[in-house]
Amino acid sequence: MKRTNTQIRTLRAMVAGTLVAAGALAGAPASAGGLLLYEIGTADVGLASAGYTARAQDASTVFTNPAGMTRLEGSQLTAGIQALYGDVEFTVGQGTSPGLGDGTGGNPVGWFPGGGAFYSYSVSPDLKLGFAATGNFGLALRYDSDWAGRYILQEGTLVGMSLVPSVGYRVNTEWSVGASLNAMYSKLYDQVAINNIVGPDGRLELTDYEWGFGGTLGILYEPSATTRYGFVWNSPIKLDFSAPPQFFGLSRALETVIRNRGLDSTNLDLGVTVPQGVNASFFHQLDNRWALLGSAGWQQWSKFGKVEVGVDSSNPVALTKDLSFKDTWHVAAGAQYQLDSPWRLDFGVAYDSEFQDNANVSPMLPANSAWRFGLGAHKQESNTFGWGLTAEYVYGGTLDVNKISGEPVATGGRGDLVGSYQNTGVVFLAANLNWKF
Repeated sequence: MKRTNTQIRTLRAMVAGTLVAAGALAGAPASAGGLLLYEIGTADVGLASAGYTARAQDASTVFTNPAGMTRLEGSQLTAGIQALYGDVEFTVGQGTSPGLGDGTGGNPVGWFPGGGAFYSYSVSPDLKLGFAATGNFGLALRYDSDWAGRYILQEGTLVGMSLVPSVGYRVNTEWSVGASLNAMYSKLYDQVAINNIVGPDGRLELTDYEWGFGGTLGILYEPSATTRYGFVWNSPIKLDFSAPPQFFGLSRALETVIRNRGLDSTNLDLGVTVPQGVNASFFHQLDNRWALLGSAGWQQWSKFGKVEVGVDSSNPVALTKDLSFKDTWHVAAGAQYQLDSPWRLDFGVAYDSEFQDNANVSPMLPANSAWRFGLGAHKQESNTFGWGLTAEYVYGGTLDVNKISGEPVATGGRGDLVGSYQNTGVVFLAANLNWKF
């Protein structure tokens, strides 16, 4: 179909806006089951990720399973725009050191924009090339400066923006294969208060930017016209963050001790690994109205490697402390119901297991196991254009914090932080636009 100059300019503007939103998504809060989001502004939000690697109904399959591009007619573009709101507020418990005060830190998450852009180009009916720009890894937190956990974290950002070239090839009528490169540009920033004992707090800041590279291998198996299975392996991505500590507002005595012990002159190794994972999904069309979808997955968060940054001014001997994580598993189930043409409804529910000790969650990562509930609607306006609206609620339950430093606040320690994040939750609202060329 021939497009007017006005249509082309409008389309380019929408894609550019989506790319900006994709970068903003990297500021998303920690998500249940780790820091990798299934939510990137596409129809998968309304399905709670059910059928994630088997659905292959639009160009977002470039990212979720490149083998699925072989199911798409011609060349296609999907643009997703997303907003999320995280409700994560700390409640100070009785075991917290009195010198830390009773500040809750406010809501460190709040609103964030996001989305993604996905394009599949048809070289031939059997060979497809694709490109995706989105962000599905990271967290961003900002607590009130005087909150009780300020010596653990005041502000933290760990985000990644992915550029993903992909290829898909149909081997025969049943099997397709695909592969993609994930070039992830990431930022790390940590700000922690330092106890000066007398007077206002000082602070420690760390900042670094790094590229990391990984890949995806995908398979799509279609034993019949109504059933398909998707299998995907995502490789780990190493982000070699290393930054010199920057100190501000230290007392003269503490500044001298830190300098004499060399804590201000050596880069800190803050490297993390975006975990490898596998996902197996299915799609089955029951009849002309109903389709069933499901997924199961695993992610290797035990290799993540995140550290807490901080210093006890009473005895400043180290600036980092390793955190311990465990691998996660994921299951999802959903359905699609075709109303009178052109409307379709999507439903989904999913569960992600915990990736840290639920009795001692770090304020740097206030998320753990959770349930997802999704709902969406899609309208096919014509043979070449459709759009959809989706929503999802992620319930994270109550997360307990029990950080015992062993150093009293009165003598320069970070004190004991005890409490909980109660009834945590995240709401996702998204819209997606789909074109065929």
